[in-house]
Amino acid sequence: MLSVAVVGGLHADARRQAVERLLADVPGAVALHHDLATAVAGTVVRTVRDRTGIVSAGEAPLVNDCACCALREDLVPELERLAADGVTRLAIVELWDSVEPKAMAEVVASAGPDAGLRLTGVITAVDPALVLPYLGNGDDLADAGLAAAASDRRTIADTFARQLEYAPVLALAYSEEADEEDNALLAQLHPTARRVPIPAPTEAAAEPAATEAADQSAPETAPETVPETVPDIAPEAAPGAVPSALALAAFAGFDVEAAAAAQHPACARLPAEADECGVSTLVWHRRRPFHPERLYAALEGLTCAAARSRGRFWLADRPDTLLHWDAAGGALCVESAGPWMASLPDAAWDLVPPVRRAAAALDWHPEHGDCCQHLVFTSPGLDRDGLELLLESCLLTDTEYAAGRTAWKRLPPAFDTLLEV
Repeated sequence: MLSVAVVGGLHADARRQAVERLLADVPGAVALHHDLATAVAGTVVRTVRDRTGIVSAGEAPLVNDCACCALREDLVPELERLAADGVTRLAIVELWDSVEPKAMAEVVASAGPDAGLRLTGVITAVDPALVLPYLGNGDDLADAGLAAAASDRRTIADTFARQLEYAPVLALAYSEEADEEDNALLAQLHPTARRVPIPAPTEAAAEPAATEAADQSAPETAPETVPETVPDIAPEAAPGAVPSALALAAFAGFDVEAAAAAQHPACARLPAEADECGVSTLVWHRRRPFHPERLYAALEGLTCAAARSRGRFWLADRPDTLLHWDAAGGALCVESAGPWMASLPDAAWDLVPPVRRAAAALDWHPEHGDCCQHLVFTSPGLDRDGLELLLESCLLTDTEYAAGRTAWKRLPPAFDTLLEV
């Protein structure tokens, strides 16, 4: 069974450093990369390389004028070929800049054992000094030459946020420009991630000075011993040698269903309250619905109040609909995520995944069930008091709330146009 690790990230230099380190640390490892920058010419260039250089190269034709579709069509056959050779010990799928790890992880996982593949790691490579600039960059990927398809309407900020928050492991490049605020921001954006420093390519893993410098920038949270499920990564290493934290992360295992659930608006694993090194995270949780017009009027102020905000919310004129809030780079995406659990008939509960039912149970209220506001704002210099006042002003007043759901549904539907986009 071939172990496959996905390594992605818009921070291209950090991503390349992580891949090169894995190639150096894991004998028999190869990196597979599809360059989508050539898609405008009608093809996607594929390269396979090991620690010595390029092993093979080829082209994959576009599928439906979609570079990402071409990647999906070409990726699994190439991985199957590597699995069949019996020599490759780790296939590193190095994603192109704006490709999101979720889609490719699910492609590899769906092929599964029948194709001789086992997805063992998903890693996003990050330069801590670039986290805030990228989260604040509302430019379209297309304007930066990073769009994966002609129809790609994503921005740099929202793409980077999803890359960052999906991966359970963040490989951090050492940066002299990174400071305590940068590392605090990273830790608050994805508090459950393992943060593993990437040693510089010229450094041996045992060099204490380099390791100490990296640790100052990015605290390592990898295990100290080799898990039983991890293969013998470096058989020629000295007896008792422990593989690098990055190599361990590539073999640690990955559950695509759990990762998808952790990102779903209804049961997302959102950050907790925090305040450190000038960076704050505000968790705002209320049981009363928003007035649609007042919330709509406040959207600009709420969206620009933090570098990153996300969560789920409840509109009075749509009392049965769970709405997803996703903001970065000064832009907000609002989408319907289906009904609240409280709006479903009892018979439908058995059709809902257990993790969704568990999340609803944690939020359950005798009167409104799981309907609630659960929004999280993370940013340096966050004006917590001003933000809370603005959010509170958007809720229904006592009189409006007492009028009940029938009256709520007659409120002006301010979000109709936004939700139809």
